[in-house]
This record gives sequence, C-alpha cells and structure tokens, in this order.
Amino acid sequence: MQISNEYLYEEDKKHYLPTFKRFPLALIKGKGSRVWDADGKEYIDMLAGIAVNNLGHCHPKVVSAICDQAGELMHISNFFVSPPQVALSKLLVDLSRLSYVFLTNSGAESVEGAIKVARKYASKKQKGGEIISMKTSFHGRTLATIATGQAKYQKGFAPIPTGFVQVDFNDIKALENAITPDTAAVILEPVQGEGGIIPAEKAYLQAARKLCDENDVLLIFDEIQCGIGRTGHLFAKDHFGVQPDIMTLAKGLGSGMPVGAFLCNEKVGAAIDFGDHGTTFGGNPLASAAALATIKTILDENLCQAAKDKGDWLMSIVRSWSKDHPMIKEVRGIGLMIGIQLDRPAAPIVKALMEDGVIANATAESVLRLVPPLNIPEEDLVKVLDKLKAIIISVEQNEK
Repeated sequence: MQISNEYLYEEDKKHYLPTFKRFPLALIKGKGSRVWDADGKEYIDMLAGIAVNNLGHCHPKVVSAICDQAGELMHISNFFVSPPQVALSKLLVDLSRLSYVFLTNSGAESVEGAIKVARKYASKKQKGGEIISMKTSFHGRTLATIATGQAKYQKGFAPIPTGFVQVDFNDIKALENAITPDTAAVILEPVQGEGGIIPAEKAYLQAARKLCDENDVLLIFDEIQCGIGRTGHLFAKDHFGVQPDIMTLAKGLGSGMPVGAFLCNEKVGAAIDFGDHGTTFGGNPLASAAALATIKTILDENLCQAAKDKGDWLMSIVRSWSKDHPMIKEVRGIGLMIGIQLDRPAAPIVKALMEDGVIANATAESVLRLVPPLNIPEEDLVKVLDKLKAIIISVEQNEK
C-alpha cells in the first residue's frame, strides 16, 4: 500500500487521542528550511516545529552528534554523570551568566521545575508560595502551567491548582499592586508567543526586576519560545539588560530532540536540598549531545546575528505593505519571532499559504506567526513574502 497524506491522516484519527486539530498532511522528510509531505509536495517551513528547528531540519552537525552519541551511550540514570551532560551544563551556565542548571524533557517540565524551586526558596524565607503570571501568557499544558495561563486552557480541568494570580502584561502598576508577602515569584515571557508575539517593554522589565528585588520576590523568565537565538540574542533577556533569577528553556534547545532546562542564580540554588527534584530522562547523554551541538552551531555560524538581520528585513517589508493593505494592522516581533496582526482570523491565510507550499500558523486568533529556522536562506524568505502578498491582494480584491 502506498503511504499518502490521506492514509496517514485517517489512521492517526483512529488511534491518537484527539487533542490536536491537525492539518491533513503527513510530513515525512526535512532538509534545511524545506519539508516534504507523503504525497511528495515540498514546503518552505516558516513554523520550524513552533520555534524548535532553529537550525532547520537535519542539520549535519546535529545529526552527526546524535548518531555518534547513539552509538556510544543513549541513557543512564541521573545517579551518574556523562560527558555530554557535563559539557552542556557548563556551556549553559557560562552563556547565561546564571549559576546552576537542571535539564528536563520539555518546556512545561522546565516551568514546573522553576515554580517548584521558587516555592522552595520562598519557603526557606518563611514566605508564601504565590506565583504571579501575565494575562495572555502561555507556559505549558500541565495543571500547574495552565494555572499560570489563559482561562481558555483551564476549561474542564477544575479544580485548578491554587496559588496563582494573573495581571496585565507590560503594566508595572498592576504588578506592583499584586505583590504581597505571600508572593514567591513573578513569571513572564520576555516575548509572549501564544499571546500573539508581544515583546515586553524594556522599561517594564527593568522596573519588574527592581520591584522583585525590593520585595525579595524571584523573577522567572520563560524563554522556551524566545530563547536559543530566536530573537537575535542567544537569550531574549539580553535585549533588555535584565537578568532573571530563574530562566526556562526548551523548544530550540535540541533541534527537535526532546530536551529542556531551567537555570537559576546562586541564591536560588542554595535553597535546594538533595532529593528536592528529579528526572528519569532529563539530561540523558543523547539529548545533551543534541543540545550541545545545537548551541555550538548557532554560535559558530553566527545565527543570532542572522536572525536579527533577517527578522528586521522581513518585518520592514511587511510593514511597508500596511499602507496599501488594511488587512495588516501591525507587525510585531524581535529577530525571527514575528507576528503579523491581521484585522480578521488568520487561519484562512495559513490555509492559503499551505496550499501554496508555505507552512506557518495562526496564534491569538488573528496573528500570523512566522518563526522559521534561523539559517533559512534569503531566497526562501523572498518566495514566502511574494506568496503572502499575493494571497493578501487576492483576499482583499475578492472583498471589493
């Protein structure tokens, strides 16, 4: 039987828990910024697995690192150390200027760990464990992480864990009013992803840092989507000159290998005792080797600067269209983390792009999200822009 999009899509529906509203596509191969489906159609990938494939698909240095490590040692208990884990831990600490790292399997697990160590720190200070998060944030799909996020993700999962409060993003007065003696930490994304690609204001983050210091409250940056070179710095925090107490990572860290991390400073690390946290698979040799190769390649190939340059150029082009195309209300983002705010739902535009060989997605209902590989060739970006503009023109002409 010939494997096709239709066959795989229908088979998937029979067996997989129906939690994803999937497109009727089965992707079977990737190379660089291109992917191919089971019917042989080629696409330019402007989604990169939702900001995961920062080096594109099957980067030879990452493939080589995974293959070499798989032939040596894939998994050991965390009762022991391995060379890739030791090297990755040192590299992340050195680059982040934080003091300790804990390696995880996913973004949600990284956030759970961050919340846990923040509460342990607060407990040692005889404080409560309340966590303040931002409205329109997204930190994961576990029970604790949906408690930090949007109400729509909490529906049907009551009782939601307690000890979480939400305030408006970029509103320092709201944050100040929410902090109490029971506040353990503030968690936020320097650039909100699922919320619609909304960057924090520099003055806001600097004021939040000051406010947290004054109240002995920990500041947690969730860099799961905006980290690992995505915004033009290895970590988005460095755009703002603000150092968090805890930072979470995942997505782009392993080029598609499931791996995440949370890092913390000295005072947080000093509050942790043996047995306070653990993981079976987190930081295993295979995942660590993939992450190590990913970070080194981003640095060696100067892809942070590439993300900044390509992102600035792409956003300037789309902004220049807005005067003639009222469908485009705003273009937001930093580096290659870009949101095009439309005056309507973005899903039909996503569908039209896919039919024309471009993979993107919609977030926050009316935002077209573009998070391509950092090393995407300029000619691919030109092709995407040409296709997007043609779709916008066609839709607007049909409305006249």
